[in-house]
Amino acid sequence: MTEPETAAVMGALMADGVPARFVGGCVRDAIVGRVVKDIDIATAEPPARVAALLTSAGLKAIPTGIDYGTVTAVIDGRPFEITTLRLDVETFGRRARVAYTDDWAADAERRDFTMNALFCDLDGTLYDPTGGLPDLKAGRVRFVGEARERIREDVLRLLRFFRLYAHYGTGEADRAALCACQEMAPEIANLSAERIWSELKLLLLAPAPATVLDLMAGWDVLIHALPEAGSREHLARLVHVETKTATETDPVRRLSVLLKMDAAGAMVFAGRLRLSNAETQHLRTLVNPPVRPSADRTDVQNRAVLYWLGKDIFADLVLMGWAAAAPADDTIWQELTGLPDRSSIPAFPVGGNDVLALGVPAGKIVGELLAEIERWWMDNDFQPDRTACLEHLKTVASSSR
Repeated sequence: MTEPETAAVMGALMADGVPARFVGGCVRDAIVGRVVKDIDIATAEPPARVAALLTSAGLKAIPTGIDYGTVTAVIDGRPFEITTLRLDVETFGRRARVAYTDDWAADAERRDFTMNALFCDLDGTLYDPTGGLPDLKAGRVRFVGEARERIREDVLRLLRFFRLYAHYGTGEADRAALCACQEMAPEIANLSAERIWSELKLLLLAPAPATVLDLMAGWDVLIHALPEAGSREHLARLVHVETKTATETDPVRRLSVLLKMDAAGAMVFAGRLRLSNAETQHLRTLVNPPVRPSADRTDVQNRAVLYWLGKDIFADLVLMGWAAAAPADDTIWQELTGLPDRSSIPAFPVGGNDVLALGVPAGKIVGELLAEIERWWMDNDFQPDRTACLEHLKTVASSSR
């Protein structure tokens, strides 16, 4: 928020003496000492004037949401979302007919949560029209105004309540909010799959997602948002293992331990929530891997599993296996997490051309011979070099004729 690019945008917006202030998540995260990612700015200047001010300062202005008062400034590929202060004249679910205003308090009243309705000047002066600062410091996630009304305006706020509580909440969740969420939960079915997955993905990245999913289940929300979710105990154990090993969190890995399904079921699920292609493939592999690392296998056997799966999937499955194991096995699983770093597995040293060079006709037999040699190479802990593999290939090819 103090970087030169940010100052340049703020300076351009205030060229006529009209204040511009940071708003929302960047203010919230700055207050609690978290990394600020996206910069959102509010101003009383109308959108057309915002664009003109940015252009006059030599900055790129993009009308990303001009119908709702939003212009995006871009400097060196970095976006700054600027929105004119607004009043909701009439709402239609997520959409609304708005009127522009210069009333900062009125703009705050139309926002979702009090901790997201904080404004801040470039010099650090804080403005809190809705009591968001004490809520934020107390870990209290509270809707601005009446919870049901905020949710009616945009049902996604229902899921956002639990996501924010997962990341910022402490103590008991706001009961008025929970009651409104329980009442409105069936409306989740009217949200787009992409928006649902976006919120669930962020919730799964929280420090203790299983606790919040339990809360959602207890208030009849989870059945509408993630009906496929099974027991959360495995997820809680996985989070513990990730923390113990200082492993970077991954929402798909955490999701996979909630789902009891095969590969076909994973594909259906991924289609329902519109996961990306990469996320879909990742989930499909984790719920139904071709082979799993195990504390009961030897290092040689687990190195073969590592070779087949690749380092990333192997690491995921080790964490998941550890999470499902008895606590007494922790030491064994801890050692298994380090196997990829202890193992240097070379590339398979022979290929199809080597088989053809022996006079083997092209066709299915080539792949079968390569697979047999590869299995032999793996059974010998990847130690045979190219010369040894070629000699064994000659022997196997001769006996297959």
